[in-house]
This record gives sequence, structure tokens and C-alpha cells, in this order.
Amino acid sequence: MPASQHDSSRLSVNVIANPDTSQSQVASQGGVGKPAEKDRLAARQRPAKTAVMRQAWKNLLFLHWEAPASQLQALLPSGLHIDTHDGKAWIGIVPFFMRRVRPAFLPSVPGLSNFLELNVRTYVYDASGTPGVWFFSLDANHGIACSLGRRLFNLNYRNAKIQAHEKDWTHFRAHRNGSSDGATYRYRSTGSGRIAKPGSLDFFLTERYALYSSSKHGSQLWRGRVHHKPYQLHEVKIESYSSIPITWNRQSPVAGPPQHKCASPGVDVEIFSLQRV
Repeated sequence: MPASQHDSSRLSVNVIANPDTSQSQVASQGGVGKPAEKDRLAARQRPAKTAVMRQAWKNLLFLHWEAPASQLQALLPSGLHIDTHDGKAWIGIVPFFMRRVRPAFLPSVPGLSNFLELNVRTYVYDASGTPGVWFFSLDANHGIACSLGRRLFNLNYRNAKIQAHEKDWTHFRAHRNGSSDGATYRYRSTGSGRIAKPGSLDFFLTERYALYSSSKHGSQLWRGRVHHKPYQLHEVKIESYSSIPITWNRQSPVAGPPQHKCASPGVDVEIFSLQRV
């Protein structure tokens, strides 16, 4: 079922740091190498520096489809490489609740620190072999958050109308400004939680502790580290889902239901300054 519906203010935060010379040296000495399991486990370690932001990611739904690696690679900036699990590349849609978003040295602010987000993503690594996430888009219902995400982190934040409510089931509906179709998700977690096992597809798709972004014209690549406890993942029942957000980015639609799905109650997150790659 391709891409169809189923059943300014300023913030004084230094998020741009000096070039990450240790990683650059690794890249120049060793060339491009796909991350080994030890690299994926090492990414869980907290960076030995001060966080610039804190936030909570709550009530996440992870939906993933297999996609041709060559097709995804063609959409990446120079310096990034598609990451694969058992030879397969993936594209994901993740709707969730952003809570208590604020600079690390300030408290959260009602009306500013809480909003809804839906991102479209794939999985990558750079020349140093650092695994991470590439966001094709991040839709949010908060204009200031979108503006700051674009300005401070070079991320493709887009303004959207999003409504959600949580009871026994979570109902989440998103509609990007200017798009013709919206996307609806109705889901609830089931069973007991689990922590993803290293080497598993769960781990590959969810345990990511770096994000990548690039300058507007792709001349500079950036990497930002995040830190949180491992996700508690749950099986999930889904009454409605949509792959339409992929096509909001003028990307090829995916067919059929997601090949991987899970949910998480969420994590508290530290965000660290961007490093040049």
C-alpha cells in the first residue's frame, strides 16, 4: 500500500564546537569503515563534556521499512554512508512527544518546552565509522522549535499541524503545512519492556547516539552526540498508520505495512554541541 493511509527568538546556547580533530584523524588514517559492534556499543557512553540541551522523548512509535540502499545513499550529503543490517537498509517514521525541551542550564518553560514531532530518518555512518541518524525531515507543531532546530542544528525542521492525545491508545495526527495529505497513527504498547540486544535489528534501528546534519549547500557536515539510557522497547498494536510523511519529502513511497515496529515509553536525553566532521 504505497504511501497510503491505513484502516524569532534568540537562544544563547553554544551548540557549535571546534572541529572534532580526533575523529578527523581516524578518518584520514583508516578511510571509510562500517561500524563494528564495539563501535555501536561505545556510542552508548556519555561524552566527557557538558550538555548544551536537555529534553525528554516520550511515547515513541518506531515504524520501519526496508529500502534500496543505493536509493537512500543518493539522498545523502558527501561524507555519509548508508548503514545496513544483514545487508538491508531502512527508512523509518517516528512520531513522538517532545517534553521539557530547554537549554541545559535553564528550567523548562510551559508553552515553549513541550510539543509534538514526527521524523523521517535513515541510518548512516561517517568516515570515522561513527553510527548515527540522518533525518530527512522533522515535522513539529512549534514554530520556534522549528526555527531553532534549523538555525542551531542545521536540521530540516518543518512546520506542521499535529494533534495527539494519550489514553489507552495514543492517537497522533500530523499534516505538514502546504502538503495535501495528512498522516494518522493510533497505537498502544503491549507486553513487558525489553532492552535491545547488541547485534539485533532492534538495536540497529533504535540505539543511535549521534545525529548528522549538513550546511544548507552541503559544504559542511556536522555530527551531534546525544546520551540517554537504552530504550525500553515494547511490542505495539497499531490500528492506523501511514507512510505518507516519506512522500512529503518528494521521496519514493514505500509499499505495504512496516517490516519492523515497536514502541517505547521514552527516555530523558542530554544533547551535546555539534562537531565538524
